[in-house]
Amino acid sequence: MKKQDARFLTQDAQEDLRRRVTAAVRGGMNQAEAARTFGVSRQSVNTWMKRVSEGGTRKLRTGRRGRPPVKRLLPHQAATAVRLITDRCPDQLKLPFALWTREAVAKLLEKRFGLKVSVWTAGRYLAHWGFTPQKPVRRAYERDPEAVERWRREVYPAIRARAKQDGAEIHWGDEMGVRSDHQTGRTWGRRGQTPVVPGTGRRFGCNMISTITNRGRLCFMVFKERFNARVFVRFLKRLVKQVGRPVVLVVDSHPAHRAQITKRWLEGHHGLIQLHFLPSYSPELNPDELLNQDVKSNAVGRRRAVDEADLMANVRGYLRSTQKMPHVVQAYFQEEHVRYTL
Repeated sequence: MKKQDARFLTQDAQEDLRRRVTAAVRGGMNQAEAARTFGVSRQSVNTWMKRVSEGGTRKLRTGRRGRPPVKRLLPHQAATAVRLITDRCPDQLKLPFALWTREAVAKLLEKRFGLKVSVWTAGRYLAHWGFTPQKPVRRAYERDPEAVERWRREVYPAIRARAKQDGAEIHWGDEMGVRSDHQTGRTWGRRGQTPVVPGTGRRFGCNMISTITNRGRLCFMVFKERFNARVFVRFLKRLVKQVGRPVVLVVDSHPAHRAQITKRWLEGHHGLIQLHFLPSYSPELNPDELLNQDVKSNAVGRRRAVDEADLMANVRGYLRSTQKMPHVVQAYFQEEHVRYTL
């Protein structure tokens, strides 16, 4: 007799089949004969008889079909998890992770709500909540959010209004060092074989200082020596001469910007240039940081300089070409964190 697939029977029919088979075996029929007679497997007959011997015929009842019931994340719990992931880092919640990974989210759900999920389920939750894996931006613990907000809402609007009244041009300035071993970008290569890019083993560098405006003006100076107050004053002299009108310069709190040499020079040129300082540990407020990253990525990281003179020539050449494209400079001010400067 051909065995029937009992999975396609109704629950009542399945239970009735089990009772009839076990009744026949208990009545004297051996298990092999019962399996042939009723068209089921010998293994199923053996399993049913074990159930009857352990708990009687009630053990033959059909259990709940489908996936076993498990605890699911409730809407208010999901909202809490989203808020924690958005506003906190894992270590702030005493989790053994520095970044939000699927493992970290799974551990958060277990610790906070007693819900154990796999990393794949945690990933599906993250996708459903609108999260994607991204490279984080590092912020200093010393950063004062209240000072940043005050700068955006009160301090800078007052600086802008005063500059407009005086007919001054607002410049955003910053300085940085560039090194010959800075590398960015990717190159094509065969799978499994990391491409090798030849270059000098010597390490050398130079420094640059620059200012930009939201109208697309770019001023810069590339130099070899270490950046200090004397170098800064030298740049300020060039800046005032090049702009030809009153300048309002916004910079960070680098010691060279606050040095006595700088203060004395500014006092003697009060009508030509004024200095204002960004909140501490807030480089994201300065659009000139975007120019710095552009230079590092395109003038340094993607061009192989053979010596210091070649490196400085690369940086100067890139900055000069950028000077001729005001729309590129203006595009820096469209970044989310510096759009308040427009």
